[in-house]
Amino acid sequence: MMAFPQPKPEAPQLPQHLHRTIDCKQGAVRAVRFNADGNYLLTCGSDKSLKLWSVKGEALLKSYSGHGYEVLDADSSYDNSQICSCSSDKTVILWDVGTGQVTRKLRGHAGKVNCVQFNEEATVILSGSIDGTVRCWDTRSRRFEPIQVLDEARDGVSSLKVVQHELLTGSVDGRVRRYDLRMGQLHVDYIGSPITCVCFSQDGQCTLSSSLDSTVRLLDKSTGEMLGEYTGHKMKGYKLDCCLSSKDTHVLSCSEDGHVYCWDLVEGSLSLKLAVGKAVVQSLSFHPTETCLLTAMEGKVQVWGPNPEETQEDV
Repeated sequence: MMAFPQPKPEAPQLPQHLHRTIDCKQGAVRAVRFNADGNYLLTCGSDKSLKLWSVKGEALLKSYSGHGYEVLDADSSYDNSQICSCSSDKTVILWDVGTGQVTRKLRGHAGKVNCVQFNEEATVILSGSIDGTVRCWDTRSRRFEPIQVLDEARDGVSSLKVVQHELLTGSVDGRVRRYDLRMGQLHVDYIGSPITCVCFSQDGQCTLSSSLDSTVRLLDKSTGEMLGEYTGHKMKGYKLDCCLSSKDTHVLSCSEDGHVYCWDLVEGSLSLKLAVGKAVVQSLSFHPTETCLLTAMEGKVQVWGPNPEETQEDV
């Protein structure tokens, strides 16, 4: 039998082509987020509104009003039936997606709430605040107190991510904290510079954090060993997002210079410098499975893909 050489693995594609721009008409977009399956996106506005859009048709599906001040973060439940959001008004809101109604307004934080996320079953909402706490709220309970308050941070909590029983938080105190909620254990990595964003790698082995020394760091989750440092972008005064591509091949970060920087995770080299515009790239979100990126700048959101968009004829 002749053995044919294996085809060379394709270079991972990057979301370098602009597919569409959505004018969100809600003041400055503070955060943009894909939903769980990547078919919809959420935009958080400085005009107090939260909006749900379809990614493909850029249609506005619903607008959610109930916050008293600008909306800073949002998350969609795994089944798309609920949304949670947080605001400078110190509250967390649980929304019914279909009706647009407020299911629950959760009060307890002493200052603006920077970040919010459902657990995987959407039975708990976790929220992180400038008050230095993470509060865990039972979405099904009629009680209005949190079921747990984590107050280890010595300064504001800027970012959090939860995967299964693990919670990752980033704080202005320069520390990345990982809680094993099942075992009640806490692991702390000291970075030094205020943390703006944290996330887990898709394979669950690493943590990524960005901080105000304009550096993104990749750490081995279990040992805390630094696996990579990514620089070149500018992040000195804004709380901006970083993330990993859906297959863990690339590290991405917002930047104050109007670009998204995209580095090869292993090599640490810059693979793509995406020119979004002239202002600060405020937020980004990578599609859960596909090569598709959302960016937010001022009042608009951009949708980026790996190939030039085929212009579709009007049907």
